[in-house]
Amino acid sequence: MTAVSRVAVAGSGVAALATAIQLAKAGVSVTVFEAKPGLPTLGSGITIQGNAMRVFDTLGAWDDIRAAGYPFVGLSLRAPGPGAPVVAELPDVNSGGPDYPATMGMPRADLARILFEHAVAAGAEIRFDSKVTGLEQSDDSVEVFVNGESAGSFDLLVGADGLNSTVRELIGITTKPETTGMGIWRAFVSRPAEVAHSDLYYGGPMYIAGYTPTGEDTMYAFLVEKAQDRTGVTDDEAKAIMIEQSRAYDGPWNAVRADLEAGVTPNYTWFTKHLVEGPWNRGRVVIIGDAAHSCPPTIAQGAAQGLEDAVVLTELLVAADTLDDGVWDAFHARRLPRASAVVAASVQLGQWQLDGDREADAGGLIFGIAQQMAQPA
Repeated sequence: MTAVSRVAVAGSGVAALATAIQLAKAGVSVTVFEAKPGLPTLGSGITIQGNAMRVFDTLGAWDDIRAAGYPFVGLSLRAPGPGAPVVAELPDVNSGGPDYPATMGMPRADLARILFEHAVAAGAEIRFDSKVTGLEQSDDSVEVFVNGESAGSFDLLVGADGLNSTVRELIGITTKPETTGMGIWRAFVSRPAEVAHSDLYYGGPMYIAGYTPTGEDTMYAFLVEKAQDRTGVTDDEAKAIMIEQSRAYDGPWNAVRADLEAGVTPNYTWFTKHLVEGPWNRGRVVIIGDAAHSCPPTIAQGAAQGLEDAVVLTELLVAADTLDDGVWDAFHARRLPRASAVVAASVQLGQWQLDGDREADAGGLIFGIAQQMAQPA
């Protein structure tokens, strides 16, 4: 027996698809409603830590994900200026344990495709162009409205519909993401042979400049600046901004600028933070992933935390006979402290940059969080 037999999932990001995979594998009927017309085909890359790899293995998707990504060990800190000298080499903490690489980069579109394929193979139904627009709950079910019309009754609705979650709003949770004061330019570019792992540049005109390999021939590069209103910036203007702002950085950044000049288009987003500190459910509706918490990518744990939400939630649902307060209490006890620690540490790392705090122990904070993530969720 499972606590649920028919589940609706809003969203098609990593937390949503991980939920769909695990429940469908357990014999639960799962319908995923995604407002967009299809999976993303563009975007930059994503950095994956060991605890996320551990979840992918639980999903049965790890072999495919590893084959599509670029595993690596270590992190270099470089200084701006001629030659981009390496000032420190930092070892990674293997938060997934000895069975997985310490860190891996991969294209976001490939990750989305692989998880989608595993969800469909497990038996989940995926409906695109299908936005959850309303819900009505009773004691034993929740009626879900999609594109303004009833899509039927379900035992549970999982809101994994991202930062600007409609499900979060529908259940009356008023916590919303707010900017941390930083913005980031990202570009998906070719990987020079000398880039074997992530490099971060501190100093110069940007808060942080860096890049992470995502494949044998690809990587994503990024510049972190003071958050600005970049709406209305054209593609050509975006390229020019990223080229000019990166001129203080030498070494592999020369190849990044060459790709931008050749036509690669960057994208821009603000760093956000939020945490729903109380229960993430209201009756038979629960939010997870970016709907429940968000943080700057300063320790690359955002996606990992959403994946952990999904695995813990589905583990409890499959093990229980009924969906009662015991399930929700266990879920929140396992997820709230861990997600809270990641959000707080990620925001603190960025705040130290904003404050220009040269005495801050960034390495100690990163190491401490990595040690926590090494323990299974």
